[in-house]
Amino acid sequence: MNTLNIANSQVSELDFLDDLNWLVSKEAARYLRKTPNALRIMVHRGYIRPRRLRRKLYFRKVELDRVLESST
Repeated sequence: MNTLNIANSQVSELDFLDDLNWLVSKEAARYLRKTPNALRIMVHRGYIRPRRLRRKLYFRKVELDRVLESST
């Protein structure tokens, strides 16, 4: 795979994330009104499943909504 194809695939992955309402860890913690450490604990316990792209974790907003609904 040449460099141009790799760059294009990375751009398409980022476009994919924008379209589906994904949040990075800090945003997800703020959305849940938790600390970043509390979010890491929730991930470790299996309450939330993050996706990794490059060196960042991304969380689907609909999954975070599900966690909020189940906590009430």
